[in-house]
Parts: sequence; structure tokens; C-alpha cells
Amino acid sequence: MNAVPDPPPRPAARARRVSLLLFALVLAALTWALQRGHLVVEDRWKPWTPLRVDDPPNLLTPLKLRRLTHDAALCRSVLATTGFRYDAVPDRVTGPGCGFENAVRIRATGAAIGSPFSLSCRAAVSLALWERHSLQPEAQARLGQPVVRIEHFGSYTCRNVYGRPDARRSRHATADAFDVAGFVLADGRRIRVRGGWNGDSAEAQFLHAVHRGACRWFDTVLGPDYNAAHADHLHLDRGRFGLCR
Repeated sequence: MNAVPDPPPRPAARARRVSLLLFALVLAALTWALQRGHLVVEDRWKPWTPLRVDDPPNLLTPLKLRRLTHDAALCRSVLATTGFRYDAVPDRVTGPGCGFENAVRIRATGAAIGSPFSLSCRAAVSLALWERHSLQPEAQARLGQPVVRIEHFGSYTCRNVYGRPDARRSRHATADAFDVAGFVLADGRRIRVRGGWNGDSAEAQFLHAVHRGACRWFDTVLGPDYNAAHADHLHLDRGRFGLCR
């Protein structure tokens, strides 16, 4: 009995194969050119190079930031380039679902912060990116001067969401969250989330802009428009969920 020959590939399947082959050839050519030095690419455009907080962000920045979650040593080396003043703190467990690993106690960012606070390394790098690429540029563009002090409600605390006994653990319980209450500008002007969020003033526009900017670097960002519990602060955290409200 004669075997029935396989039908020829459909045009769409043939096109996919050709596209994959061309992609593989282009990738191989680019790799060869990079290795031989015939093609020069800035480190910030190389997926395998570490994140640099001062580099202008690009499509690879979120990927490099995410990598720090699973590489404690790399995260610490990146944090060391931020200019933050901080001390390493030992890993600890303070209760069921509470505690932190690879965290630091921050004494100052690029601005003064008042009371020091503990934050996981990955959240601290996100804070540095936000300050460098959103907070300070928006302050200069909208208010004509830098932020010299960040006012906050702290970071680590062993508690559930909203302090409810039947809720899941808050990201504050793992030092992955930070609550921003307001800012002080170089001329001494104080801008608070409570009382400054609503309206069309330059200060309100600034607060909304830095809230939006934080959504680039943190997984969850919550402000006064989310609910009454956040009427007086911006909640910034690194975690499993993605929410910008």
C-alpha cells in the first residue's frame, strides 16, 4: 500500500518558518558583530548588563529591575550606585508572614527623609528610580526647584492590609512598601498629599504627576483617588500585583 505524502505547508505556516529563520540569522549576525566589536551598543541597551539608575530609562529597564528580585547580590550592587545613605540590616522573621530579606535601613535618599526606614533592596532601587526619573524632574518642570525632603509614614510594620484581622498580609509586612506623605521644596514650601491632591494648582498637578511616575517603577501605587484610607499618602510597593490607582 502506497504511503500518502504529507500535504505541503500552508502559506501561513511557511511564512512563520521563514520569519523564525530570518530572526535566528539576524540574531546570530548581531551576536557575532557584538563579540567582534564591529557593533557598539550602549550598556543600557544590552539585556545582560546590570541596571544603572542614572541611565535614561528604556524598554529594558523594567526587565533589569525585575531581575533584582531574584538576585540579592546584584540588587545590592545596583543600590550601592544610587547615592542613598543606608545600612544593611540582617534578615529577620518577626511573626507569621512578617519579616524581610535583603533589606536596608535608609537614612537619606537624594533628599532628606527625617526618620530612617527599612526597605527591601528591590523596593529601595525602585524608590531611587522614581526619585531620579520622576520626582525630581517633575519638581523642576512644574515647580521650578528640587525636592529637598521627602516626608513619609514609614515602611516596615507587621500587619495585615488596613490592619484587618481577616485580611492578607500587607506589603509593609515584608518591607516592600513605603508611604509618602508629602515633600519639602528648596524654598521651604511644603506640599502634602492631604490637602494638596485636589484642584488644578501646580502643586496638585505635581502630586498627580509623581503618582503616575511611580507606576513605572513600583508594582502597586495607591493614592487619594483609590479610597479614603489613602487620602493622606501615596502607597508605593513592590509585590505580586499590578495596580496604579
